[in-house]
Amino acid sequence: MANIVSKIKEINANEAQINEALTKFEAVVREQLARVELMKAGDDYIDFNALDKLIIGVCGGDGIGPVITNEAARVLEYLLKAEVEAGKVEFKYIDGLTIEKRAEVNKAIPEDVLAELKACHVILKGPTTTPRAGDPWPNIESANVAMRKELDLFANVRPVKVPSQGIDWTFFRENTEGAYTLGSKGVHVTDDLAVDFTVTTSQGTERIARLAYEYAKNNNKDKVSIITKANVVKTTDGKFLKLCQEIGKEYPDISTDDWYIDITTAKLIDEKRRRDFKVFILPNLYGDILTDEAAEFQGGVGTAGSANLGKRYSMFEAIHGSAPRMITEGRGKYADPCSMLRASVMLLSHIGRQAEADKLERALDICMYDEKKLSITGRDTGCTCEDFGNYVMGTIESL
Repeated sequence: MANIVSKIKEINANEAQINEALTKFEAVVREQLARVELMKAGDDYIDFNALDKLIIGVCGGDGIGPVITNEAARVLEYLLKAEVEAGKVEFKYIDGLTIEKRAEVNKAIPEDVLAELKACHVILKGPTTTPRAGDPWPNIESANVAMRKELDLFANVRPVKVPSQGIDWTFFRENTEGAYTLGSKGVHVTDDLAVDFTVTTSQGTERIARLAYEYAKNNNKDKVSIITKANVVKTTDGKFLKLCQEIGKEYPDISTDDWYIDITTAKLIDEKRRRDFKVFILPNLYGDILTDEAAEFQGGVGTAGSANLGKRYSMFEAIHGSAPRMITEGRGKYADPCSMLRASVMLLSHIGRQAEADKLERALDICMYDEKKLSITGRDTGCTCEDFGNYVMGTIESL
């Protein structure tokens, strides 16, 4: 009899936990349906040429973030000096995105910081620390994920180029959906069962796909590859694949193929097959994984920058983390700014300063690969972040 009573209590407890989980899931669904309606309303893309003053936000983040971000901003100010002096461009420095401040207010982005970010047109953002299990911080959402959602930065664009190996790839990673958008809203149904969510919408998929195909068309890229795991994740990945293929039909001069994420990771290291890839469209999680692998071909994640594009706002950043250990060990001034400088190239191109973007990109190629007069090691065996910034500006001056 006691065993029966115990089982009944267990079943009743599970029913209560299931109902609680269903309530949380309903809230997630309603939130996402509201987001869909906002996407349907839509905004027009900002016209940078129509602005009286372009405001570039500089937000250092934490760890080595402020060191490398401020160095990249110093190079940008050097390149845009005439426009700054003429009042056409303004640099706005924004503090407060440190893990300490975010933990203090228990928010991914403090309200005052978010307001300052929204007062800018484009943002140069340093790496930020995301708490994980075992860290001494509250379980707040990633600042990156929150910023992408708050500013609707739906496209993460990451180029990887190694001419000597025939590599010229551009990745269009969907930023606001997939597995990451609800990463902090999973449910512990019982002590034995945890569930996370992934999201795919028609509007979110169509806009990332169209951006990728427009890029391919405008940059003479004749192939787009769609990366999913649609054979297993049939509902969300299947929808993503089908919608991207439909958009591809509108671009008959561009060939479209599709690959599963697992075999794609293998083919990127296949010296013959990797030359066939040009432009990729990927859901969030797969894009994060594949772009880190791809960055290794050009020297690692420390050499790669990325763009996070929306219609009203855009944010440019490194693809690596905040390396807090370098700060605690007193090595912050030796941090490598190349990732942020590569992101700055993308920023300049995005705001229509292509001549300046080309100069910076050429200078980086010289300083990082061709000449390499200074070496960055992350320690006092190499140059400082500031030394390298001076090297880049001196190289620009000589071009």
